Amino acid sequence: MPAELFFAPEVEPDLTEAYDWYEGHRAGLGEEFLSCVDACIQAICRNPEMHATVHADYRRGLVRTGVPTAEATITTTITTGF
Repeated sequence: MPAELFFAPEVEPDLTEAYDWYEGHRAGLGEEFLSCVDACIQAICRNPEMHATVHADYRRGLVRTGVPTAEATITTTITTGF
């Protein structure tokens, strides 16, 4: 059964900051990042039980971009309750 998504208020500014960071390193990389975020959201919705429980009925998916960086590792937490 698909999950109902709930996003914490800090998700939007965090995603914007990460997008800008990736775009600052290479044009188009921010779009690749958002595609990875979307894939993670879809995976959580399809099968929430496959993702780590962080509290009660809340799950977390870590977005892996496959882009190595020396300066920072950016992960985005998307929590869903079902």
